[in-house]
Amino acid sequence: MTSTTLVDEFEHYSRWRDAVYVRVEALRDWLNIQELSDADSELRLNQLLGRLQEDTLNVAFVAEFSRGKSELINAIFFSDYRQRVLPSSAGRTTMCPTELYYTPLRAASLRLLPIETKTQPGSLADFKHDAAAWSEFPLNLDSADEMSAALMRLADTLRVDAATAEAYGLIDPEDEETARHLAHDGHIDIPRWRHALINFPHPLLKQGLVILDTPGLNAIGTEPELTLSMLPSAHAVLFLLAADTGVTKSDIEIWHHHIAPLGGASRARLVVLNKIDGLWDELKTETEINAEITKQAASSAALLELPINQIYPVSAHKALVAKVRGDAALLTRSRLPELEAALTQELIPCKQALVGESSQLVVENAVVKATELLETRLAAIQDQVDELESLRGKNRGVIQSMMSKANEDKQQFERGLQQFNALRNVFASRVDVLRDHLGMPALKREVSQVRQAMEKSYFSAGLREAMGHFFRQVDANLNASSDVILEIRAMMDAMYQKFSDEHGLAAVSPPDYSLGKYCKEMTRLERIFDERFNTTLKMLTVGQRQLTARFFETLASKVVQVFELANSETEAWLKATISPMETQIREHKIQLKRRLESVSRIHAATETLDDRIAELDATIGTVTDQMDNLARINTRIVDALADDLSGVQLAKTA
Repeated sequence: MTSTTLVDEFEHYSRWRDAVYVRVEALRDWLNIQELSDADSELRLNQLLGRLQEDTLNVAFVAEFSRGKSELINAIFFSDYRQRVLPSSAGRTTMCPTELYYTPLRAASLRLLPIETKTQPGSLADFKHDAAAWSEFPLNLDSADEMSAALMRLADTLRVDAATAEAYGLIDPEDEETARHLAHDGHIDIPRWRHALINFPHPLLKQGLVILDTPGLNAIGTEPELTLSMLPSAHAVLFLLAADTGVTKSDIEIWHHHIAPLGGASRARLVVLNKIDGLWDELKTETEINAEITKQAASSAALLELPINQIYPVSAHKALVAKVRGDAALLTRSRLPELEAALTQELIPCKQALVGESSQLVVENAVVKATELLETRLAAIQDQVDELESLRGKNRGVIQSMMSKANEDKQQFERGLQQFNALRNVFASRVDVLRDHLGMPALKREVSQVRQAMEKSYFSAGLREAMGHFFRQVDANLNASSDVILEIRAMMDAMYQKFSDEHGLAAVSPPDYSLGKYCKEMTRLERIFDERFNTTLKMLTVGQRQLTARFFETLASKVVQVFELANSETEAWLKATISPMETQIREHKIQLKRRLESVSRIHAATETLDDRIAELDATIGTVTDQMDNLARINTRIVDALADDLSGVQLAKTA
């Protein structure tokens, strides 16, 4: 069975990632065994290993209903399964946003979140941690018919009255089309489920592929989390049009409001013109058919304000048939290989570059710090050897003078250590101030206060002011935190320079750090707030309770996530800032102690001079071997990061 190019590349990527994991794990374990790791390096290496282990490749499919998303997913990713994993037939087969993924922690299943949760507090992320909120249906992998029947639940609907649909935020009663639907008996069909999670043991999903199937403008508009989190975090977004309908008004609205604004957030944004087989007219020549397809693609590109080479005409249905039957000619005519090639060129290399870059930074940090520690240790031992060599043939007075000098150096260092402890106390006090501004307790207070203000407000102006004040306060906290970070950085720079000048410690520059990316994310969230909440129309047409609930389920919830990430990264930076200094001071203190003990032993018994020099020479050999081993381990990681095709062999030889 021949896999698609995209599948092959993803499998290569997975093997590459596994090889990098093995090498990084070996580095972490070796550093611990050799006692060369510090708290910051161990934390960062463990975090990197966790990211590599949980790494996912997120691909989102976005379109209005009946554009063929499910069929395209089946054709690209699941044709080798010899059946449709996602149901695909005429009409609305997927009524709610659906995530396909795999975790070995639970059996193959379909989990569905009831639409009634729309009126309950909590975001989709919150509900994912509440197993009781979901209806779960097992998937019988041995029966295609049973699995297909279970997945057809994705198309379930409920018939409800207008008040219920409005309470769920699914309709606008003033909308003309909605009014026509309600005119008959005052009821309307809505999705029965709010969100679906499909845990399916497909090989690609096992390797970390996550697919998001988003059905329709209504689903996107009523689940702001999709545009706040899920779509921006996708590594590729495929936007589907249909050749038989052309670019509709709702297609344009989805594109301009939800896909195009992603900009650089999503690595690849591709537009797929599906169902071109509808233009395969037997009364026309192949040239005429291709001209008609090109005309449709050009028209779509003009309406979406894109170059035509970003539009990919395909027939997902014919492509799936061709792959299942092994019909190469039909597969070529379906044009799916061109889309797969674009995905391969856009998606996999960019994902690998991002993971490789982040991995290399962490590894370099750990290796450089360990190398500096070994170099400092080697220099200190060599100084001791030189010092002892100079004692050969000297009288006890010279040795006494040497011991006095060692004692003076030790006392000077202890005075410097007292200064370091005093500065560390200042450091700790500034860290406390930083945590007051950036910490989660402060943010939770702000969230609680804005909720109370919104619940007490009876007028739109009060709601708007409460939400606006929340963002102003959050911005103020981020700006104050940035100022404290600059103070801490300047203080640590001075401390490192002082110890380098006075005690000969290695000149280390604390790592740069900024909250800039979190400030940019807050700016993006504020823009969404202005567009979707801070409008007179929204204030007048959406009830206070519903508006408050939406604000906290979406924007406030996302702000909390941003601050959690900022806190985690800031704490890691604080450790990275102080940890190298603590490690060098500890090492310097050990070497001073050994130097004093060595001279004392020589003073007590001159005959031990040669023995002590021999011990130090052996220690130099040990440290040199450690440096060689560290260099070899680092080279193996560099080789793994640079290799994008031979991951299997790398993993086997690691």
